[in-house]
Amino acid sequence: MTAEEIFNPRNPLNPGAPIIPRVDWDLPPWHRWTFQHIREMTATAQIWRGEGPKMPLPKRAEDIGSIRYSFNGSEKTVAEFIEASFTDGFLVLHRGAVVAEYYLNGMKPHGHHLAMSVTKTVVGMLAGILAERQLLDPDAPLTEYLPELESTAYKGATVRHVLDMTSGVVFDESYTTPGSHMQQLDLACGWKEHTRPDWPRTMWDLILSLKEQERPHGALFKYRSIETDVLGFALERAAGASLADLLSREIWTPMGAEEDAYITVDNAGAALADGGLCATLRDYGRFALLMLNGGARDGRQIIPRSWIEDTRRASGELYQGIYRSVFPNGAYRNQVWIEDVERGTYLARGVFGQAIYWDPEKAFAVVKLSTWPEHASIDRTKELLAAIHAIREVLDDR
Repeated sequence: MTAEEIFNPRNPLNPGAPIIPRVDWDLPPWHRWTFQHIREMTATAQIWRGEGPKMPLPKRAEDIGSIRYSFNGSEKTVAEFIEASFTDGFLVLHRGAVVAEYYLNGMKPHGHHLAMSVTKTVVGMLAGILAERQLLDPDAPLTEYLPELESTAYKGATVRHVLDMTSGVVFDESYTTPGSHMQQLDLACGWKEHTRPDWPRTMWDLILSLKEQERPHGALFKYRSIETDVLGFALERAAGASLADLLSREIWTPMGAEEDAYITVDNAGAALADGGLCATLRDYGRFALLMLNGGARDGRQIIPRSWIEDTRRASGELYQGIYRSVFPNGAYRNQVWIEDVERGTYLARGVFGQAIYWDPEKAFAVVKLSTWPEHASIDRTKELLAAIHAIREVLDDR
């Protein structure tokens, strides 16, 4: 049975299905259904696709399912990987065409799926657009755009520090530690009923509550989702528009999306910049193709090519510790994970297995939408990379 049949309480074929618990709707096993039905679970804002023509996605079917790869001493096919890795959608681009497209777990071509932290990369590219227009200075203090942060641990930090997640602000990213900042974010972002009056009620309140600093700004990379939310507020202030409207105007419309996207909002209507984007598999594919094309479509530069190249050529100097367990030669720049600083391959990544992978030199990209049973897994990530690398090498030889 699909998640639609099991978990949808309004399924006419299963009227006795359990009501999804509001406190856990974004967690296993419920997320197998809810990640494709976010608007039914929490408030959202529209990211309009505009009135223009959609970006064509040429198709050139290739058999990727039979491609074999090795991982942890065993050999599998890509088809086995897709089936066994809690995939909802899987799309492969090569040399400007979609060569494979899979839908599982009830996912449909017109259906939307939560991107989680893949959202961060889209927001990072939006920052590049505003920087190109001189509306945003990456080297400026954050307080130039958000003077209220003078009373927080972000005092003295620059826009660049949050773009690259190198501020020294204390933020506990743990999903399971009672009272962690991430648990507070879960309520502040509007996804759950706000049952803790002693916790920040909105994302802005949560940012203003961050008073502790653990190291000098710019000293070391540390992944903190709240950095993207700080960036999102800075972009809104710099451009004088909501994040949803900016994403529509600057990326979704000129890119030629096929469908509107949407993004979750908190109790004050602020978009969740760190993980609330929802879109179709093909529109994630269009974003992937736009990036492969150096940020341009039909001769129009949408995302600055220089911003994309700056991202790819990041230094890994501040990228240390546990982060090297997945990307030993990696880095983090402009809200993007760099797989290999020498090769310039890079990823957008989100918990529960969301990913977009790019290798511009091979004109190759992969989108994977998933509902893993755990938030994060080093082994699952490494196996995803093993499968992606195998697909890339076979396609490159054809």
